[in-house]
Amino acid sequence: MGTAERRGAPADDGATGVAEEPSAVRPQAPDRDIPAAAPDTRAGERQPGYRPLWREEPARRRRMPDPVRTAAVRAVLVVAVTLILAMVAFLCTLAESWLAFPMVLGSVAGTVVATWGVLDVWVTRQVWNQRHGVVSVPSSTARAMRRERRRARRQARAAERGRGRIGRRGGSGQLSHP
Repeated sequence: MGTAERRGAPADDGATGVAEEPSAVRPQAPDRDIPAAAPDTRAGERQPGYRPLWREEPARRRRMPDPVRTAAVRAVLVVAVTLILAMVAFLCTLAESWLAFPMVLGSVAGTVVATWGVLDVWVTRQVWNQRHGVVSVPSSTARAMRRERRRARRQARAAERGRGRIGRRGGSGQLSHP
């Protein structure tokens, strides 16, 4: 008897959430070794007791760009190899093996390469964002405040230009004899 068929366990049909009788969920076989005869179902038609193993959900984050993902995979592999080298160096040191010193040197070199790999991911991500632009969705209030600031700057510039023209004309606003 499966977990969905246990007595008292609610059978989730996805829409109603109402528990059904266990015998109504799936026909019982007389013996555990003999599978129950499943009714014929057409493509796209759900069985009454059908419960999917997982539900498709939209991704929370967008997929990384290809160059960034490639750099990240490379960095993960280099870090994994470095950790293995460090572990082998430690175990060789405990065993007082002659391989301990070469492994320590390899671990140090691996640490340098792993640091480079992690920095490569960061730099690749920054370059990608700079070249292709970052998708930015500011809040509506931030957008409105920016519009207001732009409008105020335009008005201030227009007023400044207007004052400059008045001063150059020579007629109004100036004394005839200074």
